[in-house]
Amino acid sequence: MSEAVKKGERLSGERREKLAKEIAEGYQAGRSIRQLAAETGRSYGAVHRLLVDTGVPLRGRGGARRPKSAPPSSQSKS
Repeated sequence: MSEAVKKGERLSGERREKLAKEIAEGYQAGRSIRQLAAETGRSYGAVHRLLVDTGVPLRGRGGARRPKSAPPSSQSKS
């Protein structure tokens, strides 16, 4: 990643565009928003906003998914 940015420092112009490009490339290479936030010293929200502003399609949320269970039986056994 590029030079460190001080926490809370506003980015604009060329610096913002450069950071947005680097973040987009990292995200498309498979890194998570949280990883990119930690690497750049920016918040999760700032990284998310840069990705959205640059038009990067966001992946779905990760984690294990529970298998779909069968619907409960409406027939009772008598």
